[in-house]
Amino acid sequence: MEGTMVAAASNTSTTPTPRLRILIIEDERGLTDVLEYNLKREGHETIVAHDGQEGLRKAQTLLPDLILLDIMLPCLSGFDVCRELRGSERTRDIPIIIISAKAEETDQIVGFSLGADDYVTKPFHVKVLLQRIKAIQRRTEGIADPVDVVEHLGVRIDRVRHRAYAEGRELELTPTEFRLLECLLRQPGRAFTRHQLMDAAIGEGAIVLERTIDVHIKTLRKKLGTSDLIETVRGVGYRFRETRE
Repeated sequence: MEGTMVAAASNTSTTPTPRLRILIIEDERGLTDVLEYNLKREGHETIVAHDGQEGLRKAQTLLPDLILLDIMLPCLSGFDVCRELRGSERTRDIPIIIISAKAEETDQIVGFSLGADDYVTKPFHVKVLLQRIKAIQRRTEGIADPVDVVEHLGVRIDRVRHRAYAEGRELELTPTEFRLLECLLRQPGRAFTRHQLMDAAIGEGAIVLERTIDVHIKTLRKKLGTSDLIETVRGVGYRFRETRE
């Protein structure tokens, strides 16, 4: 069990966000009590699991709108839970926020590479977590907006159906990878810095490492089946190829 202290949100009333069903997979019962209390105050419905296997089962059967996932869990680690959820068509698009006392750079990179949408280190203030949830909720709702299909050099993204294709082959992308590919594909030839790509894919204000974007790009290139569509711009970041050679 990861020992931690978390500051609860103040009693100042706030305008509730639209109701979400949030699954909390965390073995520290004091923390789950604090999270449940504050999330319910925001108008959300909560489900709790105290080990990895129970959390995976509840995620697969109840299909929550968002998952708060600890890493150091009994029975099945949070990383394994994340990997299983992202590997299933039913659960691959559920947003996942990892909450963990493991604050090492390598742990965060692994979490993002497995498909986590955000990574919050313990101890944290509940107000910060609530803002992270709202940021993910805004991005998720934005996906449902009617937007034209974007296509370039055989890669196509359909935001209405939330599907991506390369040469007619459907890609199995995490939500972060999907947003990252869309950002690059909409402006081929433009060089984006890592910070710009992280703002587009994970959200402004998210505390992440620059190397995290390199992990996402590496995974995205592998799923596209080629490394030459997304070019490395030395000293800057990345861009989607403008024309074929």
